[in-house]
Amino acid sequence: MILRLIPPAATRKRVPSRAMQALVAVAITLAGLAAVGETAFARPFVDAAGRTVEVPERAKRVLAAGPPASVLLYTLASETMIGWVRAPSPDEAAFLTPETRGLPAYGRLTGKGNTANVEAVLTLKPDLIIDVGSTAPTYVSLADRVQAQTGIPYILLDGAIDRTGETYAKLGELIGTPERAGDLAAHAEGMIAEVKGRIASLPADRRPRVYYARGPRGLETGVSGSITTEILDRAGARNVAEGGGAAGLTTVSPEQVLAWNPDAIVTLDPAFRRGISTDPLWSALGAVRAGRVYQTPRLPFGWFDSPPGINRLLGLRWLAGLLHPDLFPEPIDAIARDFYKRFYHVDLDASQLDTLLKDAGTARP
Repeated sequence: MILRLIPPAATRKRVPSRAMQALVAVAITLAGLAAVGETAFARPFVDAAGRTVEVPERAKRVLAAGPPASVLLYTLASETMIGWVRAPSPDEAAFLTPETRGLPAYGRLTGKGNTANVEAVLTLKPDLIIDVGSTAPTYVSLADRVQAQTGIPYILLDGAIDRTGETYAKLGELIGTPERAGDLAAHAEGMIAEVKGRIASLPADRRPRVYYARGPRGLETGVSGSITTEILDRAGARNVAEGGGAAGLTTVSPEQVLAWNPDAIVTLDPAFRRGISTDPLWSALGAVRAGRVYQTPRLPFGWFDSPPGINRLLGLRWLAGLLHPDLFPEPIDAIARDFYKRFYHVDLDASQLDTLLKDAGTARP
């Protein structure tokens, strides 16, 4: 969670004095204030971390600090985006609006592998920075530091899937799109409530034990209670990787996976799924022998994870249908088409739908 300040190439080998470091910090701050000098900070706004931040009356140039924020901003007000955290790949771009495909990539300010720097942020001249995810002290500290260095208001929004409606409402208030935010919030809450209502009476013995396999070897996973695997429990499953004091992502051993012997496996990695049936480790598992290995669709954003944003709403419904087809008999096709049009501004054609669902283990009409 360290904001990287990358000096010019010609000076990287020199270690500046404390006085010079102080001058650089002042210069960055002044540059930030100049970059946002035309923005009127007209009103206070209380973000999800309880911070009161002076924000523009209506933000028009918004920078997303990490991938979940990019997805949220794209769905609600893509016209305010000034770039992507990471440039979309060609197959991802095909599922995005033409206007957003070529936006510049500037790196990420927050999360694992942060790559952006203050100079890059100032060059883009945003009038607002948003981050969506945790509101823990580490993220509060980062937000305060970036805001102090740049003079640009930095807002934290809650990324928990159950808070999606509230998060949409807050962002809609920030950027002046309350009606569209209300529509997306209502639809999101409806999707969550529908799944919750159908699985509410499921006894524990009807909730399959599921392992989420990340990476080319499938040995990285998210522990129960982490945002990475949040939708497992909500889809009527039990995460075999219990917390045990860990948080977020963790690496497990092959022996641990064999000991868990999950009822089903969910993966994001196509290469892992292709090789799982012939791998000596994985082929011994009952889930593999029974064909209960499900590859989550991933375009333009992962349905289960990657990133852990509002893109998981459709993944929640997809996974619940896979695990409990008797409770969710409706084909996923129409649900996916509606979601992509409503949230991603894309009308899926038959070819795109086939691309999304061909390896997803979903029954098709």
